[in-house]
Amino acid sequence: GSPRMSNVSGTVLYFSLSGFSATTNYRAVLFSLTLLCYFLIVFVNMSLILTIIFDRNLHEPMYIFLGVLCFNGLYGAAGFYPRFAFDLLSDIQVISYVGCLLQVFAIYSNVKVDYTILVVMAYDRYVAICRPLEYHSVMSVRKIAVLLMLCWIVPMSTDVAVVTLTSRLKLCSSKIDKLYCDNWSVVKLACGSTKANDILGLIVISFYICHFLCIALSYTQLVKTALNSKEGRRKFIQTCMPHLFCLFNVTTALLFDVMYSRYGSASMTQNLKNFMAIQFLIFPPIMNPVIYGLILTKIRNRMIYLMKKVSLYILMNVLTEIHFIT
Repeated sequence: GSPRMSNVSGTVLYFSLSGFSATTNYRAVLFSLTLLCYFLIVFVNMSLILTIIFDRNLHEPMYIFLGVLCFNGLYGAAGFYPRFAFDLLSDIQVISYVGCLLQVFAIYSNVKVDYTILVVMAYDRYVAICRPLEYHSVMSVRKIAVLLMLCWIVPMSTDVAVVTLTSRLKLCSSKIDKLYCDNWSVVKLACGSTKANDILGLIVISFYICHFLCIALSYTQLVKTALNSKEGRRKFIQTCMPHLFCLFNVTTALLFDVMYSRYGSASMTQNLKNFMAIQFLIFPPIMNPVIYGLILTKIRNRMIYLMKKVSLYILMNVLTEIHFIT
């Protein structure tokens, strides 16, 4: 192997990402798709964020949480796409030890923040539909600020703990069988016992299963209440359906990743493994803003209005230029 990846006095300085071995023949195509995907993620998320910022009618808790969900989509994409595009163009795919742990932190804190925001959004919908008269007193500015801080602090803290524990392991190999660094792949390379990592991993997974249960409970209440009135049904279909779609989107993607990381079958082709490993970095950040943008009337109308305005502005400029030339 290359000396850059060798073990120096038992410590790994670089990791090689062997998942790229299957991509040799169509790297140019993958590179183009990666750029397209990254551009799409930035475009759809920024569009929604700017729409929410500039429209005072959208300065409500639900839209603020949605804006943060989109911002988190941008954060996760920045932690994966530029590095992935760079690797596709490189002859050898190596990542430094520190770079690897940073990537683990960025990718997985992003997924956890996503999930925490979805829990907060479920709580917001629960209050809006089950306790509509108390909504504004319950969802005060202070409460929203606290919830948003928790959305970031809790996932980031769990990830700091996970990465810190992993960084203390003595590793016996530097080959990661993936397109990027994930915690489980690094832990698998350890020489000694990984019991502490396994226990913490189970605690974190259980913690996020509890998130899912919280959402399920709030939806049980929501459905019960929504079925009682026409207004409740309308509110539920309009504001809860996109949330459920996003939840399904993120959960499915995550389950795929967990199942693949823990029980990835040797009989799977490398290409299928690669796809399963990156699908949660592709679909949620594109689908979440699209689903919300299409289903939420206020946002859809506002975006159509803004697009018309921008198109008209461009058209007027073009016509002015043509008139000026002639």
